[in-house]
Amino acid sequence: MEYPMRKRLIILFVVSASIASCFKDSALIGIFISYKSVNLRFDQSMIWNSTHPFKVIEVPNDDYTLLTMGDSHVGGTTNLDRFFSISKTAYASAVIMVGDLTNGRAGDYALFEQHLPDQDSLASFPIVGNHDLNYEGWNEFYSRFGSSTYIFTVKTPVAKDLCICLDNAGATLGDKQLAWLTNLLETMRSNYRNCFVFAHVNLFRFRHTESTNPPVEELQVLMDLFTRYHVDLVINGHDHRHNSAFFGITWYIIMDALEDGLSNAGYLKLNVNNGKLLFTFEYF
Repeated sequence: MEYPMRKRLIILFVVSASIASCFKDSALIGIFISYKSVNLRFDQSMIWNSTHPFKVIEVPNDDYTLLTMGDSHVGGTTNLDRFFSISKTAYASAVIMVGDLTNGRAGDYALFEQHLPDQDSLASFPIVGNHDLNYEGWNEFYSRFGSSTYIFTVKTPVAKDLCICLDNAGATLGDKQLAWLTNLLETMRSNYRNCFVFAHVNLFRFRHTESTNPPVEELQVLMDLFTRYHVDLVINGHDHRHNSAFFGITWYIIMDALEDGLSNAGYLKLNVNNGKLLFTFEYF
């Protein structure tokens, strides 16, 4: 009887560790995964930002395209390569990659970086996801890409649009990042025509799933901020199945996963035409 019980305990430990990798932003350190706290990641991101000015993408007219993807889970790179190829063919002004780009291993990061186009040929903006944090993955993300909390702007001949990239890989922004976001919207939002927010974990749950969501209290604060300061779009991944909802004055969008082997693998296309927004879910 002792051996089966020990075997059950081992299985329980493995399953619990796996679940924790999806559900928690903690200091769990074990054989399989470890997380650094969101506040520590934010502090490191701010250090990076202090020596790396936020990017301004200048476009020649008031009609431009942004492509957004997430959950490539490299591994495989077929869909990733196709996405970057389409981005160049569509003359996308930038691509935003909203997390779970890898499964956290150093080799996954190296492979992803090998397939990432040069910034001069395609501006790209990565954000960390929960799977990217596995196996001490934050160290890999930070050493290769730097900050996961930052802004960039798109400047047209007639207006500027604000893009905010956030780290909620552990399903929370944390108090420091939330204060940063609040101050940013209070002091800068009025200078821009449109405002788009990108983060990994989806804020709303549209279907039954075991994937985690932000704390209710934090969600209420965010929804109030996004309404008060007129955030036009909030774009997330994580759930692997697209959906969208219009709440208040904001569209909340979840994308399909880009991961190889999925029948619904896809990405999001955002067109801005004279300030008007159109988003479509695209598939391979």
